[in-house]
Amino acid sequence: MFEIEGKRIIVTGGARGIAETVVRAFAAAGARVVSFDVSDDAGAKVAAEATATGPGSVVYRHVDVSNRAETFAAVDSAVAELGGLDSLFHIAGVERSGPVEDITEADLDVILNVNVKGTFFINQAVFPHLKTNGGAIVNFGSDAGLAPYPNGAHYAASKGAVMAFDRTAAAEWGPFGVRVNTVVPAMWTPMYNEHRERMNAEELAAHDAIMGAMVPLGGRLGDPATDIAPVLVFLASDASRFITGQIISVNGGLGNVR
Repeated sequence: MFEIEGKRIIVTGGARGIAETVVRAFAAAGARVVSFDVSDDAGAKVAAEATATGPGSVVYRHVDVSNRAETFAAVDSAVAELGGLDSLFHIAGVERSGPVEDITEADLDVILNVNVKGTFFINQAVFPHLKTNGGAIVNFGSDAGLAPYPNGAHYAASKGAVMAFDRTAAAEWGPFGVRVNTVVPAMWTPMYNEHRERMNAEELAAHDAIMGAMVPLGGRLGDPATDIAPVLVFLASDASRFITGQIISVNGGLGNVR
């Protein structure tokens, strides 16, 4: 396991899904974590359980990353609580579905506010705390932003924007020792379960057949604890100090960057 004991990390979306798994993995590896989310009961429960099993610690804070003022204030408070900052793992995101012609302004606003503006805000907020000593920023993209994604043009556009943002931020912030990378996951999460629940039986059978053909490693999405958490521990560690501006796919071969 890569060494992250004592690392000071902010994780967004830490109440469930990949981020919950990562919060637990970071604490198990000895890191000190502040977890942001808007699902307070679940977020507090995850933090308490991760801290109890240690050796690291997790503190939960209610933060809506689409709110600029709230995000900046929360980051400043978290950094003060941690006594500094080494990494940001920005995993919070939302998904909506629908054909291009039916996407409403309300759904578009939700997607862009959380996935795009939220990425700008949280990254802008942490940079002043990283620029002196360097550190790691990991934002989450998606294969939806790299290939056609029927019934999800707004989600695909938002994730494409995140990946474009990361390339530029990596170039601008690299001279300060701040590395910015995009992780593209393909994990079985509560969000994916919700996506599946929107399908009827016929659509679900077709979807599973497609996934079986598209994912060379196992024919299905990965397990967050075993398939992506170790990669994120690596990206939080000093072993990844010479990696920046990259799209790192952890997707079982579901899609390719090139």
